[in-house]
Order: sequence, then C-alpha cells, then structure tokens
Amino acid sequence: MTDLESNHNYTNSAIPVGGTDPYPDKPSGEFLTNVVSNDWVNGEYKLLVLESAPKALNAYAGQFFHLLCPSPDGAEVWMRRPMSVYKIDRDAGQIEFLYKCEGRGTQGMAMLTAGDTFNIAGPLGIGFSLDPAWKNIVVLGRGVGLATLAPLSQLAAENGVGVTAVFSARKSELVMSEDLFRAHGAATVSVVDEDGSSDVANVEKILEGLIAEGKADAFFTCGSSRLLRLMQDLGRKHGVPGQVALEQIMVCGIGACYVCMRTFEVNGEQVLRRVCREGPVFNMQEAVGW
Repeated sequence: MTDLESNHNYTNSAIPVGGTDPYPDKPSGEFLTNVVSNDWVNGEYKLLVLESAPKALNAYAGQFFHLLCPSPDGAEVWMRRPMSVYKIDRDAGQIEFLYKCEGRGTQGMAMLTAGDTFNIAGPLGIGFSLDPAWKNIVVLGRGVGLATLAPLSQLAAENGVGVTAVFSARKSELVMSEDLFRAHGAATVSVVDEDGSSDVANVEKILEGLIAEGKADAFFTCGSSRLLRLMQDLGRKHGVPGQVALEQIMVCGIGACYVCMRTFEVNGEQVLRRVCREGPVFNMQEAVGW
C-alpha cells in the first residue's frame, strides 16, 4: 500500500466494497474501490485491477468511468479522468482499466499499489450495440483504442457473434488485448509500423478480404483518425454500418459542462454533440475525423 492521500477525503458519498447503495435504482454511482493490482504490461501501459461494488460491474462495452486520480507530485488534481472499461469480471467482483502513463492523472494512477483505495464514478455514457442480424463483425483499433474495444469480444461472444479483430500499433510489443479477444473466440490480425504492415493500403486489403468472405456485417473502431476514415470509405462503398468510440477531454462526464463537444455530420449538416452524454460511441458515418 502506498502513502497516497486517500481519495475518499474528497467525497462522502462513494460506496465502498460491501457498502450499502443509497440509490439502488440509479444505473450509475460513485464507488470507493480496492486496488487488487496495478502492473506494467509493457513499457508504456499498465493494467489496473479493482475490486468494486456490484453496481459498477454492470458497465456495458464502450462505457467509461470518471476516475479521481491521486496526485503524482503533491499538487492538487482538480478534474477526474475519463477512462473506458477494459474488462469486467463479475464472478470475481473486479473491473479493469488498461491505460497509458503520460499525463498527471495516469502518472498518479501508476503509483497505486495493492491495498490502496481508488474513487471511480460511473458507468457513464452510451456504449456499443449489436444488431441481432449481425453474425460477424470487424474490430479495428490502434494504440489505447484497443483497450476501449476489448469488451466487445465478450459482448460478441455472449451474443453468438463472430469477431475478427485487427490490432494496429507502432511496434509488436505494444499490440494489446490480443489474448483477451482470442479467449472469447475471436480471430486476430496484428499490423505494426515497424514492418510497414499498418500502412492504410495494407489494412484496406485486409478489410476488403473480410468483406468478400462475408465476415463484416458491421465495423467497430477506436484510436485512429486515418483508420476511421478508411472504415467510413469502405462502409459507404459496401453498405457496412459501423460504430466508433471517441476519445475526448472531459470535465464533468455527465453532459453538464459541454467541454467535450465534437462536430458530427448528420444528413449533410454539421451538429455538435457531447461525447460524454450522447457518446462516447457514435454512428461511424456521422463522426468527423481529428
């Protein structure tokens, strides 16, 4: 256990593990979780495993939590950090977050050790959805976007939907979530910058092949503007619907502050939507790249 100042000093409403939920009818809440582990998975990413109250475990693929991160340097961390769910293990009562250590919030998270408490709020936002008519889907993610897409493997398996997952990264050691997808029966393909296989032309060839084989009833993507544009182009060309999970700076996480507004193109008109409230998962064809 670290000597980090306990997050529950900031609130008196967080539900501890084993505590009583004062609002059992509400789908979200604030939880004081117990850190089970917080280990490096490679040189850039860590996997945080938390024990939490049952309501937090109702999170749906694509939803996120707002995390009250400890300070890495003693200065106040004023805002929570939004983070998508990586894995839910309801049998073990655990929720997992896969994150890249780069900003003050995630640097503070990286200091957590087993036995610490950690304040999270959620689940929040609108997650992924599966049409009953879809038999096979294609998941394409890059970098930390792979963490957001990971719960789709379990969701698809529970609904009898086949998955082909294409993982894109700078180098092979940064390809993540592959084992998780395979554990749920997904076929996986890895492409990386270091050997040129992540080039858009090659990824397009892979996707065209999956479409031709009847393995692409829908597209799902996160983490790359260029890959989003590729899927949008192929979706329009072949009539393949899709969903995209967007990453955005947030403050409130519940739609009140409008900091996370993004532009979307709907029926030829540009509209603004809140990523935290109307998303973070959106119709792929309506999203505007960044």
